Formats: sequence, C-alpha cells, structure tokens
Amino acid sequence: MKNTYELIAPCHFGLESVLKREIYDLGYDISKVEDGKVTFIGDADAIARANIFLRTAERVLLKVGEFKATTFTELFDNTKELEWEEFIPKNGKFWVTKANSINSKLFSSSDIQSIVKKAIVERLKGKYAVNWFEEDGNSYPIRVSLMKDVVTISLDTSGDSLHKRGYRPAAGKAPISETLAAALIMLTPWKSDRILIDPFCGSGTFPIEAAMIAANIAPGMNRRFTSLRWTNIINNELWDNAVEEAEDLINLSIDTDIQGFDIDENVIKIARSNAANAGVDDLIHFQARSVSELSHHKKYGFIITNPPYGERLEDKETLPAIYSAFGKQFAKLDSWSAYMITSYEDAVKYFGRKADKNRKIYNGMLKTYFYSFMGPKPPKRG
Repeated sequence: MKNTYELIAPCHFGLESVLKREIYDLGYDISKVEDGKVTFIGDADAIARANIFLRTAERVLLKVGEFKATTFTELFDNTKELEWEEFIPKNGKFWVTKANSINSKLFSSSDIQSIVKKAIVERLKGKYAVNWFEEDGNSYPIRVSLMKDVVTISLDTSGDSLHKRGYRPAAGKAPISETLAAALIMLTPWKSDRILIDPFCGSGTFPIEAAMIAANIAPGMNRRFTSLRWTNIINNELWDNAVEEAEDLINLSIDTDIQGFDIDENVIKIARSNAANAGVDDLIHFQARSVSELSHHKKYGFIITNPPYGERLEDKETLPAIYSAFGKQFAKLDSWSAYMITSYEDAVKYFGRKADKNRKIYNGMLKTYFYSFMGPKPPKRG
C-alpha cells in the first residue's frame, strides 16, 4: 500500500484559487494548479478528509498515472504499464466512467474508454493469473482526461459529484450548484458575523451554504462515497476519524443574520425543507418577498445572489424590470456590498451601477459573470 498519492480535485473554471486555499487549510501540499483542477499530495487519510471537508471541489480523484499518447497503441501500452494491482483487487468492478479530450490527437471518448479498460484487464490478467474477472466486488470507477496529448488516468474516490450534499432532494427552477454557491461566498469578504441576504434565493442554496460555513458544518459528513468500500486503499477507521473531526468542529450556537427571499411561496417552502435537511434551519430566515421589497435597517451587510438569467425566451422580457428593481433597492442600502452571478448580458446596465469587479466563471457550459459591487468597510471595532 502506497503512503502518499497525487489527488486531483476538479472545480468550476475560474474558482481554482478558492479550492487551492481550502486544500492548504486542510494541511496538504499542492503540486499543480490548472484550469478547472487542483492537484495535491496526500495519504489515504487525505482521501477521506478531502471528500468530507472540501466545499468547492466537484470530486476527489486518485491519480494512477500520466503519460503522453498520440496513438491508440501508445494509449494501450502506457495504460498497461501502470500498477493497477496496487489499486484494483482481483474481484474489483472497474470501468471507465468518463473520458474527455481537449486539443489531443485521440478524441473519441468511446474508443478511449474501451482501450483503457482492455489495457487494465490485460495487466491484471497477468498479475492475478486469471483469464476472466467476475467483477462482483466493490466499484472502482476510472476517469481519463487528455489535454494536449497528455493522458491522466485516475480513480474516482467520490462517486456522486460532491455538490450532492444530500440536503436538496427538491430543487427550484434553475438552481445554482452547492459547490459553486460555496465558492462564490468564499470569494467575498463575508464572515458569519455579517448580515447576508439572497433576494432570489430559490431553493435556498446560497443561504444554506453560508449557514454551513458559519456553523463550520463539513459539506460531506452526511453522505456516502465510492471509496468508503476501498479497504485495500483506505481503512474504515480513517473515515470514522474524519467524520469525528467534522462533528467536533460544528458550532450551531453562533449568532447569524442570514436571510433568503423569493417571490414564489412554494419555492420558499422547498428552501425551508432543504435548510432543515442541512441542519441549519435555525440559522436562516426565509420569506416570500419580492426584490422590490429588499431592505434592512442595519449597515454593512452583504447581498450574494443568483438572479434570473432568462434561459427561456419568454422570461427574457421580464429581466430589465427585475434587475432595475434590484438595483434601485440596493442603491438605498448605501453601506452594503452586493455580489451577483448571472449570464444576462445587460445585467449591469439595468442594475444601474458599474461593477467594481467582474469575474468570468463557467457554470457547466454556460458562461456567467460574477459581479462585485463593493460597499465601504465597516469601522474597526474598539
């Protein structure tokens, strides 16, 4: 059994810096930062801790090997050279769950998947002295990534994407993912002792993720991971220790002012249910309320939100009025800061104020902008 591994944590394009900080805070050394992923060094314990604690990673991959391949023969031979017996036991169920290729000579996903699988089978046939694999044991899903003819092959330790925290069985219309919401909150200077409002909260993702950050609730502590069953790589005690560590860090007795508004009463019901599932319903106030009623009597608060984009043509006509109302109410909150993610090209025009910062972020294949409208810093407390 190896002592240390290279672990790859994919994330949304444009949010690598947030994930990098999270990994450092967990105590691991980073070996590489690329578009949409951060590679770090960790032991078996790191597999459990990264899955349980990382808020902004999409999954945690255990890198088996990396090599150059411009032909299918090279892909087969180099894959076969890797020490698969170190990772996959004789009865392990293994398949290539995903293959993607960017700027590479080999680009057919289905061909890449079948050739990598064949190469692993050939390697393990020799190592285990068998001609047939029952594959009736635990699952070892494999991911293959080609970038400029460099092949990276990894085992997926997470299974379901890490955005699936388990608190949101029902999502409202056009929800933002949990990992993206957490990353955007962490990009801002918001801290748990400051006011936070999401006036377009939908199914509650921004307020819930903020409350989980405030209460120090690890996002993955109430869900299962594929590698829980990989006792040949990571023993159960390490998982137990990581969950225990997460439980010890929770602080639900904090004072928060986190609010979520939405014009749709039914969506607010879903948000409340999701917050209860996440264990943070006491930390958030949800209310059915239009953006034109956005107000707060205190100063120096934060708005972090995902307003409607107008994905459907008939919704587009309502957007100028929505963004204008939002901008008008925000202008009255003269000491506040606002952050919004949107793909709507005219968002700033109708909001009525130039953004102090504008960061391009890919939400899946959708190009979005994260606009920052900065308010003054509150005076230092004596």
